[in-house]
Amino acid sequence: MRRVVITGLGTINALGADVQTSWSRMIAGENGIGPITHFDASQHSAQIAGTAAWNPEDFFDSSDFRKLDPFTMLALVASDEALKDAGLEDLRDLDESKRERVGCILGTGIGGIIGIEAQHTILVDRGPRRVSPHFIPKIMANAVSGQVAIRHGILGTTFTTCSACASSGHAIGMALMSIRAGEADIVITGGSESATTPLSLGGFCSAKALSTRNDEPELACRPFDKNRTGFVMGEGAGILVFEEYEAAKARGARIYAEVKGYGSTDDAFHITAPKTDGSGPARAFEIAMRNGGVNPETVDYINAHGTSTYFNDSIESRAIRRCFGDHADKLMVSSTKSMIGHCLGASSAVELVATARSIHEGIVHPTRNYETPDPECDLDYIPGAARELKVRNALSNSLGFGGHNVSICIGIPD
Repeated sequence: MRRVVITGLGTINALGADVQTSWSRMIAGENGIGPITHFDASQHSAQIAGTAAWNPEDFFDSSDFRKLDPFTMLALVASDEALKDAGLEDLRDLDESKRERVGCILGTGIGGIIGIEAQHTILVDRGPRRVSPHFIPKIMANAVSGQVAIRHGILGTTFTTCSACASSGHAIGMALMSIRAGEADIVITGGSESATTPLSLGGFCSAKALSTRNDEPELACRPFDKNRTGFVMGEGAGILVFEEYEAAKARGARIYAEVKGYGSTDDAFHITAPKTDGSGPARAFEIAMRNGGVNPETVDYINAHGTSTYFNDSIESRAIRRCFGDHADKLMVSSTKSMIGHCLGASSAVELVATARSIHEGIVHPTRNYETPDPECDLDYIPGAARELKVRNALSNSLGFGGHNVSICIGIPD
């Protein structure tokens, strides 16, 4: 079986506009959540978010803004960073025969809702003839993978996955399978999301899913803590370059980690609520490890879905214990969302970027705001400060609306 490794990383999230900035702040346990300022959220019950720490005008001109939704812009910038990091920034200059062996598989949960809301306002106020001709190609979910492919001359398999909070996790799994199957030698994968809008925020508020700790945004997102009250919306992109191991080694590429396994299941229970026994996520964890030939006792760290909602955190904890048994007491578990909010369809990818850095550097970031233990959440969530840890293998988990469960297993190359 062809082996797959990670050779490039790119991200934009609430802690920074590149991997190094956001990673150093994650290790320090810093906060990226603050008041929403790009629209008036005063009538919403939740008025805070993990807004991406970037200025799009630094990367795009006025004509780009007419044609690209912010979720695509985020992915374009992060893909530039990931390819440069991998030493593949001149991908477009390769022969067509080589670019036919390069794919682009990205995920998004909501897609171009910013463009949808803007053009709906134009429709209502000015009529259908004033709707932009760029509207559909700008907001469609597959714009994100299509535009990255166009930018870098990618001629191989290219598509977008959409499965709520598991979207980029499924994209990553498909990228792994594409290289293993011999369909591609390199795949740009991950996901992007920019969905903090009046309409989507209103929907999550009405569902009572969000924390309303508006006066203390830095304390609002507290995964696994007994006093958690809901998640905080985030936005951003995470892009990873996957390569066939032997080819990456031959060209002297830096290898962050090996992508060992992928597990995907569904609860078949409820469109938004997870099944309380944790059986669905537990099966995804088990499949990911079995798919990679990984002994559960060699897993040292889990980057949890960890949303800061009452049911998700307790059920994910239950699923981890159900899967790992006594070894669960030896695991270190942390939530990236505690610092950047919930990036929805991009969360799997942003969190896998962090997990890959943990393996490469031998350190795991803390869970911010974990202060009061909850009897329903009885694992080591790395409170307070980062810890040095030689991570042999790790899981990065995502659990989405629709009952979708994804787990990605990565580790030190065997």
